Amino acid sequence: MSDKSSLEEITIRGLGVIDSATIEFGSGLTVLSGETGAGKTMVLTALSLILGGKADADLVRRGEERIAVSGKFQISPAMGLKLADDGAQVEDGSIIILRTVTNVGKSRALLGGSPTTATQISELAAELIEIHAQSSTARLAKPAVQREILDNYAENQLLRESFQESYRQYQDLAQRIIDLKSRLSKRDAQIAEISAFVKEFQALSPQPAELETIENEISRLGSVELLNAEATHVLTLLEDDEISIFNLMQQARKSLDLTKGKDLGLDAINERFQEILFNLQDLSGDLASYVSRLEADPVRFEHFQQRKAGINALLKKYGEGSDRNLAYIKLLEDGDLAQSRLLDLSGGDDRVVEMERELASLFKTVKERAASLSKSRTEAATRFSNLVTAELASLSMPNARLLVEVESSPGKTFSDFSLAGADEIRILFTSHTGGSALPLAKAASGGELSRVMLAIEVVLAASSPLGTYIFDEVDAGVGGKAAVEVGRRLARLAKEAQVIVVTHLAQVAVWADHHLVVRKSESGSVTQSDVSEVSGSEREVEIARMLSGQESSATAREHAAELLNLVRESMIS
Repeated sequence: MSDKSSLEEITIRGLGVIDSATIEFGSGLTVLSGETGAGKTMVLTALSLILGGKADADLVRRGEERIAVSGKFQISPAMGLKLADDGAQVEDGSIIILRTVTNVGKSRALLGGSPTTATQISELAAELIEIHAQSSTARLAKPAVQREILDNYAENQLLRESFQESYRQYQDLAQRIIDLKSRLSKRDAQIAEISAFVKEFQALSPQPAELETIENEISRLGSVELLNAEATHVLTLLEDDEISIFNLMQQARKSLDLTKGKDLGLDAINERFQEILFNLQDLSGDLASYVSRLEADPVRFEHFQQRKAGINALLKKYGEGSDRNLAYIKLLEDGDLAQSRLLDLSGGDDRVVEMERELASLFKTVKERAASLSKSRTEAATRFSNLVTAELASLSMPNARLLVEVESSPGKTFSDFSLAGADEIRILFTSHTGGSALPLAKAASGGELSRVMLAIEVVLAASSPLGTYIFDEVDAGVGGKAAVEVGRRLARLAKEAQVIVVTHLAQVAVWADHHLVVRKSESGSVTQSDVSEVSGSEREVEIARMLSGQESSATAREHAAELLNLVRESMIS
């Protein structure tokens, strides 16, 4: 089984123009085509909802009460184990995500049959699918996204995590020094206060989850007579010779046994009856064991009462906040830290000096690890820039150039760093020879941005864990030879991952391994029969329609056949 995920199918009910449809997706490159308004973009809207997108009541089809959309994904074994541990149902390596939205905007989500939230699904979606549309290419302008792209290409995860560990350690120690200096100004009072807390805390030595245990023991020991009486009454009902439930059930079992083999339906009922009888006998044994162990223990009861009173007193004196459970957790944390705080205070100014020396050593580590990360980014930036520029040339942008700049701060003070390192990453672009490279948002048109994103994904695909890429309007603003090259590059990307493309260009569609057509019925809706995979002559007709808008045009059919042959020959060569 591949470690990369894939989308197997989506089911749509009551979304926009789509009445009902189930669409299966294969590996390689899949294109969705259809006339304007036929609903092909609604397929991506459905997928967006499945992946945790914003719920909008306006999307509910007129006359329907709700949208119901689901997606079935093949996932990696590691992801399957994690999701199963979280309670999701994973079958044959697949997980189903279901999302419903009512016509008043109420949303519900299920992950593998278990209730979940749109936020949790969105987090999972980031590991499954990358969706690109004209609107999403705007993300490319964000510095954080540009840094993430470069780090993914450079495979900088370990370097980044190592730096972030030392960065956080420095932050924590610097805060401890600030806190210590503040407390030193009132050292004697602080030492006395913390010492008193330590003495009381250690004397009681409260334990995690102890409150819940104490409450249960007090409740149990305080209700021994009631518990014993009611449990004994149940045992009597089960086992008493005169009114025994077991006797009645045994009689029923004997009657059912007389019918064995006469009717498969009744045999199945008999099997269920036998299982219930067995479970009831098992339960009776557990109940008898419980009653035998149940006894009053005034000494133990008094111990837990005193223990509860002691913890409540400690909480009242030292607890923080109105939530008792959170206050208890914070009390335990304070107890763990109290000794180190006392040590810091007792060391006084000498302890501050010692901690500042440790901080200086940590700062050296921060600088060294940041420098390693910067070096990796700088080296990768050159390789990445050259590869993407070469891809752009193949996408009929021969004079375009992409440049990734890495500008590192001096690193003289801690404020020169952030959790991302010491670097500002900028992706610059120019579409013509001699032009100045400018930020993407300023230098690239919508159509150019789409091709830049495609070029980047092709370069990243080999090392990316993502299993599925979806493109909507990736062919916006292109045509002719450029469109053919966009299709070629999508086909190349599809060798590394599953690629799904919504397109209106025949030059892109001819590269598909699977070609799905979405049509509207005469009623203006899309149903199951209106989504179909085309091949052979049917595909040729659809390509002709995409070329000329006329399915019956002989010239368009000839052009369609020519394009399909061109692709077949290029694949062979």
